[in-house]
Amino acid sequence: MTPNVIYSVYSINSGSTVTVRFTVKSAVRFVEFSPSSPAGQLALDEALLNLRETESGEGFLRFWEPPHPCVVLGRTNSIEREVRLDRCRTRGIPVFRRSSGGGTVVQGPGCLNFTLVLNTSADKRLGNASTTNDYVLDHNARVISTMTGETVLVSGFSDLTIDGRKICGNAQRRRLRSLLFHGCILLDFDIALIEELLPFPSRQPGYRDGRTHTDFLRNLRIPADTLKGALRDSWGADLAATEVPVDETERLVRERYLNPSWTYK
Repeated sequence: MTPNVIYSVYSINSGSTVTVRFTVKSAVRFVEFSPSSPAGQLALDEALLNLRETESGEGFLRFWEPPHPCVVLGRTNSIEREVRLDRCRTRGIPVFRRSSGGGTVVQGPGCLNFTLVLNTSADKRLGNASTTNDYVLDHNARVISTMTGETVLVSGFSDLTIDGRKICGNAQRRRLRSLLFHGCILLDFDIALIEELLPFPSRQPGYRDGRTHTDFLRNLRIPADTLKGALRDSWGADLAATEVPVDETERLVRERYLNPSWTYK
């Protein structure tokens, strides 16, 4: 893959096709395989990171959409502080914990998750967490802005916002040779459910300014398939991945992502 990726994206705002150029130095393959459960999805993210840490090769891009509501904690979040467990249990909504940092989120239909696993040596912009945030978030912001005609900004440490309201939260996990960067984009999600299941977070970015979940978040209201296609094109992920760590994913589901000692630690 050449460093310059040129692709055409349909602008929902203008009703026309716009040509956009990106500089992408890390070759990326698209992962078609998609587990059926959130536990499997979180495990696959970690398994891809482990694979690229132990074996050299191209990076990975993939997407997934939760079929049912769930809560996902950041690696170090306190479940008692960040989640209204009684309401989750009453509604039968499962809680999981991911391997990356960041805050606690509620997900479900209308949320689009994306995952990038990249080689840290492929681009100097991947050298540390701060420059990686700038690189990936600026890239994705340009795609969304081109599609919607709205100004998309990087706010706080790792959020994408429109008019001061969050549309996408992101997190990283870094190893020596590779990194995992993933995020959740709000397309058409029931934000009232977040208000019901999550108290005010223990940590907030300054730009939130004490706003409730309802006043702080907003949906993009664009088709998931359209956004997935635009992001895949922009990252140059034309080819499908030929190596997918299915066995490692299944092991991580059993030993970690469905293990209460991990979730409730």
